[in-house]
Amino acid sequence: MSTVKDDGTLQPPPAFEGRRWLFPSALVHALDPDAGRPGRRPRRTLRDWLVDFSLFLVAVVFGLAAADSMTPENTPPSLLVVDQWLGALACAAVWLRRRWPLGLALAMLPVGFVSNTAGGAGLVAFFTLAVHRPFRYVGWVGGISTALVPLFFWLRPEPTLPYVAAVAFTVLLSASVIGWGMLVRSKRQLMLSLRDRAQRAETEARLRAEQAQQLAREAIAREMHDVLAHRLTLLSVHAGALEFRPDAPRDEVARAAGVIRESAHEALQDLREIIGVLRASEPDEAGRPQPTLAALDALVAESREAGTKVTLLMRVTEPAAVPASVGRTAYRIAQEGLTNARKHAPGTEVTVSVTGAPGEGLTVCVRNPAPEGEVPPVPGSGQGLIGLTERATLAGGRLEHGPREDGGFEVRAWLPWG
Repeated sequence: MSTVKDDGTLQPPPAFEGRRWLFPSALVHALDPDAGRPGRRPRRTLRDWLVDFSLFLVAVVFGLAAADSMTPENTPPSLLVVDQWLGALACAAVWLRRRWPLGLALAMLPVGFVSNTAGGAGLVAFFTLAVHRPFRYVGWVGGISTALVPLFFWLRPEPTLPYVAAVAFTVLLSASVIGWGMLVRSKRQLMLSLRDRAQRAETEARLRAEQAQQLAREAIAREMHDVLAHRLTLLSVHAGALEFRPDAPRDEVARAAGVIRESAHEALQDLREIIGVLRASEPDEAGRPQPTLAALDALVAESREAGTKVTLLMRVTEPAAVPASVGRTAYRIAQEGLTNARKHAPGTEVTVSVTGAPGEGLTVCVRNPAPEGEVPPVPGSGQGLIGLTERATLAGGRLEHGPREDGGFEVRAWLPWG
C-alpha cells in the first residue's frame, strides 16, 4: 500500500519485499530508487553475480575454443601470444560490463578484430549493450561489427569452415545475441511501464477521491448557508425588535422570544445534521426529510411571524407531481430570496411566485421593491446568489438576478420539470 511522504507526494510501496536477490540491480533501482544508496551505483544482487559469472565463463570457453583452433602453422607465434593476452584481458573486462556497457562494446571492436580469442567477450559486450542502452547505440556498434566480419575472415581465414559459412555463422550469432539482449531490455521496460501505470492509476484514484470529497464539502457548505442564513436572519430581526422596543407589550416580547428560541433550536438542529454528515462516512438516513415545494407555505408563515410582509402566489399544475429535487431547489431559491430581502430591504413587501406545469418547467420568482431610507451594507453579500446559480445550473435550469427598474430587486429561476 502506498504511503504519503512528508512533502505530500505519494510514495509507492516497496517493489521487492524478501525477494530482491531474484531481480537485476538495475531493475530494482528503477522500480524502487529509494532503496539504494544515494549518489552511488546500485549494489549487485545475487542474481547479478550469478549472471556475471556465467557470462565470464562463456567468454572464457569461447576464448579457449578459439585458442585451440589457432596453431603455429597458421598463426605466427608472436601474434598468437598477443591474441591470447588480449583475449584474457577482454574476458577480465567482462566484469566491468554493467558500469560501462557502451565503452566496453566500443573497445571490443578493435580488440575483437585483432584477437580471435576475444570473440566471446565481444559477444557478451554486445549483449550487455543491447540490454542497457537504446537501439541507436546497438545499431551503430552492431553495424560496424558486422561490416568488419568479412574483412576479419579474409585476413584470418577459418581453417575448419569455408569463408562464406564462417562469415554467415558469425553474423547470425552476433545478431542472435543482440536480439536476445533487446528482448531482455523490452521485458524490463514493459515491467517499468506497468509499474508506472499502476502508480498513475493509484494517483488518479486518490485525486478523484479528493475531488469528490471537495465537491461534497462544497455542497454541504452551500446547504449550511441556505439553512443557517435563514434561521440567523430571523434571530437578528426579532433580537433587533426587542432591542429597539424595550417597552413593547408583554405578549409581543414573549412571542418574539419564542420565535428566537424556536429559530435557535432549528438552527442548532440543522447544524448538528450537517456536522453529522461531515463526520459520518454516509449521510444519516434517519435525519429530517429535505424540504420540498410543499414546505413553501411553512417557510412563508415563518417569515411572516418574523415581521416580513410576504405574498405567496402558487400557480403550479399538479404540485404533488413536482420531482423532489426540483421542489427542493425551488424551496432553497425562495428561502435565499426571503433572507436577502430581510437583510437588504427590511420593511418591504416580498412577493414569491411559483408557476409551472409538467413539460413546461417550474419558474420561481422572488422580488421586492426598493427599501425606504438608507440600508447599511451587509458584509459577505452575494455568496448566496452564487450558490443558488450553481445549484440551478446543476439541476439543469438557470437563474437570473438583479435590480429592477423601480429600484427593487428580483431573483428569477427556471427549473426543468418533465
